[in-house]
Amino acid sequence: MRSDHTETASEAATGGPSRRQVVGILAAAVAAVSVPATANASVTAPGGQLRAAGPLFIGTYTSSGGPGIGLGSYDTATGRITATGTLQGVGDPSYLAVHPDGSTLYAVNERQDGGVTAIALGADGDHTVLGTRGTGGSSPCHLSVHPGGRWLLSANYGSGDVAVHPIEASGALGERTDLVAHDQPAPGPGQNGPHAHQIVTSPDGGHVLAVDLGTDSVYSYRLDETAGTLTRVSYATLPAGAGPRHLVFHPSGRFAYLANELNNTIAVCGYDPGSGALTPGAPQPTGAGGAGSSFPSQPVITADGAFVFLANRGHNSLSRFAVEDDGAGLRLLDTVPVGGDYPRQLALSPDGSLLFAANQRSNAVSVFRVDQGSGQLVSAGEPFASPVAVCVLPL
Repeated sequence: MRSDHTETASEAATGGPSRRQVVGILAAAVAAVSVPATANASVTAPGGQLRAAGPLFIGTYTSSGGPGIGLGSYDTATGRITATGTLQGVGDPSYLAVHPDGSTLYAVNERQDGGVTAIALGADGDHTVLGTRGTGGSSPCHLSVHPGGRWLLSANYGSGDVAVHPIEASGALGERTDLVAHDQPAPGPGQNGPHAHQIVTSPDGGHVLAVDLGTDSVYSYRLDETAGTLTRVSYATLPAGAGPRHLVFHPSGRFAYLANELNNTIAVCGYDPGSGALTPGAPQPTGAGGAGSSFPSQPVITADGAFVFLANRGHNSLSRFAVEDDGAGLRLLDTVPVGGDYPRQLALSPDGSLLFAANQRSNAVSVFRVDQGSGQLVSAGEPFASPVAVCVLPL
């Protein structure tokens, strides 16, 4: 089963999208777009030096017309993106992550025979594909690097399981060390099985959490950092049909904010670092329409934990929330147009002054300035053209 051709009952009933339905003609070329300047947006590079530009990577679906991994740079003072080329030879790299030391890029290969690929990043932009390893499942859609830098974690959407691969000293991947299926609870209404959508490590590094849309659950695991194996310690369930997709942790590590794709809500979850248990609170509206119409995708949080931003694909908007009660509460402030069609993924620049949104259907990346005091989002100009942009990673 390919995740891009699979629709949930809720999506089908509302005329909703499949996982990678693309509307319209793909952009013919990637072009640089100038945007207005913003003050005090310099990024501090290793060694304490301010840098004027940062590298940018864009994930795509090559089977839907994407060119590969888009390469570019962004002006840290203005947000202007400049194309620098394309890395080819990586199939359907729909999600990207970087090693903590910045030396290696990792991409999922979201295909029936799922894989994960390592790419060595050259300082001069001469990047090298190190190889691909099978995930043991189908249609992997998310991956992350464990904070220790020794293990790559991936989520197989199609088969509903999560995988672990060792990371060698070169950054290349070793043979898979574990594959864990989400075999309970039973799939939610309209689902034909589990659909692992995200896998991340808690801020303290003590547990690995996997979000599963198909079972309306979030699973907590302990990672054996010697053997590279996962042991389930608990799981939390959401209301039937919620369709949890992605979560983001508060910097304190005591709360997480979980976007529910199918009932168009976001939930504040308590988190116990000792046990790994996640306790979801009551889902609350995103300000972007009713259930089955907006399909929120990814939440991100500012480094100080003051604001959460959420992309709403059906509504083509970004929701801004104030984080209250030391992380225990979210208050919706507003929604703003994303400036594109179907914002699949969000990312903040390292200094938090810029927010990037990958707009899958309009083949573009939108850039916003982030007010550091209020969290207000202001468009930085016309979106940057990028065919089938489904993930953006600014470094």
